[in-house]
Amino acid sequence: MTQLRFDDRVAVITGAGRGLGRAYAELLAARGARVVVNDPGGTLRGDEHGEDVAAEVVRAIREFGGAAVASTDSVATPAGGQAIIDTALNTFGRLDILIHNAGTVRPGSLSELSFEDFEAVLDVHLRGAFHVVRAAFPQMSAAGYGRVVLTSSIGGLYGNQRVANYAVAKSAMIGLSNVVALEGAAVGVRSNVIVPAALTRMAEGIDTSAYPPMQPELVAPAVGWLAHESCSISGEMLVAIAGRVARAYIAETPGVYRPSWTIEQIAEHIAGIRDTAGDAWILPVVPSAHIDHIVKSFALATEGK
Repeated sequence: MTQLRFDDRVAVITGAGRGLGRAYAELLAARGARVVVNDPGGTLRGDEHGEDVAAEVVRAIREFGGAAVASTDSVATPAGGQAIIDTALNTFGRLDILIHNAGTVRPGSLSELSFEDFEAVLDVHLRGAFHVVRAAFPQMSAAGYGRVVLTSSIGGLYGNQRVANYAVAKSAMIGLSNVVALEGAAVGVRSNVIVPAALTRMAEGIDTSAYPPMQPELVAPAVGWLAHESCSISGEMLVAIAGRVARAYIAETPGVYRPSWTIEQIAEHIAGIRDTAGDAWILPVVPSAHIDHIVKSFALATEGK
């Protein structure tokens, strides 16, 4: 099989100083990409910056003959997001790939989570994604090409205790990526979501002794394909955990149609409403899931009259 390479491509990877982001940066650079390694070197909470992790990754990439430049701007502000993208344009003259991996964690139960900690996590994960997408998308659109990979989590798909801020931010990646995919379809920009799990510093304090191998390098190839020009999908989600790569998707049951409903009738028909044994609606985001959902729903109403 011919090796999939990134020669002449420029990639911006946020949160690339450690863990998953570093694995992505090193893989793409090893395959020929020129990489902007973005990481302000913050703590896991994101409240202290300064460790020179981005520069260390750049040094490692250059040692094996790759091309990379460090960026220590924060994704948490619009100015920071723009500066990160400008680093790619000013250094390498173009932008082809955007991988938003930056993240922080500030746990707390719903009874104790502070408003400050809620907003701080959204600033990096959710607003950070928009800040870099907003700066990158016009450049990609003008060039007629782009690959965007946003990072969700099993916590975003299914939730988890004591991390409402993280779950909210990660679930929002799905909607943002879908919009990028829809608006990018006409201009050669594809956008997808990676749902990764790996042993990084976010696993600190967890007993992982019984876990199978879960190094970041097991996730990186899936992200590499999503970032490659041969990527054939847009508006989708790939899961990568412990060597398993799968598709996650949103589906609807066909449901039950009635011309009118009462609370009691909902109770009576709830089994049929929830029945997943029938033909599920799996609507492709691109080109028209939003419209397909409405059309199919209206069709049931029309047929039921």
